[in-house]
Amino acid sequence: MTTVVQRFFGHRRKALSIALERHRTLKSRLDSGTEVRKASFVAFDTELTGLDYRRDSIISIGGIKLEGASIHPSKTFYRLLKPETELKREGVLVHELTHSDLDLADGATEVLEEFVSFVGDAVLIGHFVFIDTRFVGRAMKRCFGLTLQSPAVDTLALHEWLSENDASFARHFGGISLKSDLASLAARYGVRIAGVHNAFRDAYMTAQLFQRFLPFLTANGVNTVKDLLTIGRS
Repeated sequence: MTTVVQRFFGHRRKALSIALERHRTLKSRLDSGTEVRKASFVAFDTELTGLDYRRDSIISIGGIKLEGASIHPSKTFYRLLKPETELKREGVLVHELTHSDLDLADGATEVLEEFVSFVGDAVLIGHFVFIDTRFVGRAMKRCFGLTLQSPAVDTLALHEWLSENDASFARHFGGISLKSDLASLAARYGVRIAGVHNAFRDAYMTAQLFQRFLPFLTANGVNTVKDLLTIGRS
């Protein structure tokens, strides 16, 4: 039975898991002096019911691990989430996830805890990553009373920095992309596109973009995680 205290102050959350407790203190462990060639990363993406973080929700998360520029194809994450908001027709046309796909999916609490455990102490990489981190952070706050602690790097910001600061980058690829969407950048820089608006496939494309960019970044003095976050933080 709901008590008066619970009605006014909400139900008491259960104790955080070991993974979530570690995540709470992540910033105190982050070594920003780690060489980017040796640092741990997770490229990730989400699919959403819409782009309004106050009215929409996450319906899938995909991720893949990297060490420096080395992608680990066996270390991946992909989960569907039960929608917490309306599944809109226009959204279904984009991500192609329907009610029948999501009816048996787990809720945000279980999936986000698994995602945090998968990420560990890694730096996140995404394309327009502020959208993904905002949705994940808001959902984590609601589920656990804990915000997303992982630092995140945006491949779009890295691309813009290279375009402005390294002429050899453009020469190597025979020009630069004037478009900012993930598929256009992938096509321009030789990343195979196997469909878009699937969270795992987009995460894998993002990882490959980062792989293309990293040698040029280090050649321009972006050698540590701190350097990378300085130019690429969303």
